[in-house]
Amino acid sequence: MAFWTYMLQCADGHFYVGHSDNLEARVAAHQSGASGGYTYSRRPVVLVWSETFGTSEEALAAERQIKGWSRAKKRALIDGDWDLISELARCRSRG
Repeated sequence: MAFWTYMLQCADGHFYVGHSDNLEARVAAHQSGASGGYTYSRRPVVLVWSETFGTSEEALAAERQIKGWSRAKKRALIDGDWDLISELARCRSRG
């Protein structure tokens, strides 16, 4: 069974990061408002990034890590810019 960590961009520009064992159904739940919570009043949402993991624990760990990232680092992840992600991580660790 596969598990996903995913990022949505909300209508107000904010990012939402979550994980699921059924990505399509989870995004549809956010889109319809059935999931309630953070994205409910920020619809519509757009799936901007996702990655598959072998276990729920790995997907949850990735979710927690990405949730702690800056907006710039999340944008770099969406763009697949690993050099920028690395640079942003170095800049933060110097402070």
